[in-house]
Amino acid sequence: MSTRVSPIERVRADIDELFSSDRDLGDVLEDVARLGVRLLMQTALEAEVTEFLGRERYARGDRAREGSRNGYCPTTIKTTAGPVTLDRPKLRGTDEQFASRLLGVGVCRTNALESLVIAGFVRGLSVRDVEATLADALGAEAALSKSTVSRICEAIKDEFAAWSARDLSAVALDYLYLDGSYFKFHAGSPGEPVLAAWGITADGKPVLVGLAPGATESHDAWADFLAELTGRGLAPPLLVISDGAPGLIGATEQVLSRSLRQRCLIHRARNILAKVPRSAQGEVKAEFWKLFDDVGSSPGQAAVDEVRVRIASFEKRYATLYPAAVRCLLADVESLTVYLRFPKEHWKRIRHSNFIERTFGETRRRVKVIGRLPGERSCLSLVWAVLDRASRGWRGVQHTPATTRLLAELRRQLLEPPVSIAPRERAEEVVDGTVIAVA
Repeated sequence: MSTRVSPIERVRADIDELFSSDRDLGDVLEDVARLGVRLLMQTALEAEVTEFLGRERYARGDRAREGSRNGYCPTTIKTTAGPVTLDRPKLRGTDEQFASRLLGVGVCRTNALESLVIAGFVRGLSVRDVEATLADALGAEAALSKSTVSRICEAIKDEFAAWSARDLSAVALDYLYLDGSYFKFHAGSPGEPVLAAWGITADGKPVLVGLAPGATESHDAWADFLAELTGRGLAPPLLVISDGAPGLIGATEQVLSRSLRQRCLIHRARNILAKVPRSAQGEVKAEFWKLFDDVGSSPGQAAVDEVRVRIASFEKRYATLYPAAVRCLLADVESLTVYLRFPKEHWKRIRHSNFIERTFGETRRRVKVIGRLPGERSCLSLVWAVLDRASRGWRGVQHTPATTRLLAELRRQLLEPPVSIAPRERAEEVVDGTVIAVA
């Protein structure tokens, strides 16, 4: 890579390379977390230099201060996640020595709280909270200035605001996933949900679609969220995948009435196992997944019928032993088998919504040290920053001529139904006492 590429861009390239690898997402996120701390601290250092000189990198024109950038020297910061090497900027020709307020003089150690706070202010925490926490962690000499913190905070807020208001009319989805995760971001209140929507496009690519706060996961909250997305141009997808929350189901059927709905099999498995003694949960879990795995029939009604025969066998076997678990399975069989109408190559990707749940879990783990985020906007900025980066590593689906034809046929049936034409009334005429139809 060219030496003229900034350290920030080099770290971003390393992160993108991680997400494009074939490694497990959980392992990738651990490495990204370490690179993320490096990226955010490097961004803060570059912002300090820009503030000190009064101009951006390679900028010409009026100079607020004499001097210029003169490369970098490596500086290693010890963290609980391991050592992080930063490229500390060097300057020449200045009338005053540059000293980083972030690192201070001789500062070479951070802790988990400091790393989280640095990540936090870049993702939208308040200036006051960042200043206070950094002062506690590093001492007054290492505190960031208001202008440096504000510069970084505003850049991230502007980016998130633009993303939240973007036009969605060009996003054509085959599959839309809906889920919510709880975070504390209002004083005196318990955790409140952040509603999320992400999908897989008609090109097979994953895309993060929308985020919004909600006091609860009620029908109104989900309906408003979905209506806002459709109001910005989002077209109905072929299939919506979600858990079985009544408010979410009702809102989906109201706002996206033409889309099919798949109930997440992982959520349903948890519901069923909650009604089975612990000693039998391993057996019942294995039998549950046998209902849906290795379906030999072609996509469509034949595959649905095959699974229904298996469910009937499951019912016969466990109805006496675990009647509550069986009732739970039978309560919404239709929505558990909708995915079988879609291409077989996509079945394991569209029968549950667990992909976004894993990333939500990572987000909750990152903010656990903070306890409560300092407001709704900061919470959304943080969740967005994590999901937006993680979404680049989500896998999409592969398309073949056969899958393309099947999806096109489903789209024609669901979203482009033929317009019914009322029969034309025939004119009639009586000739010599006989009724004759006139075209």
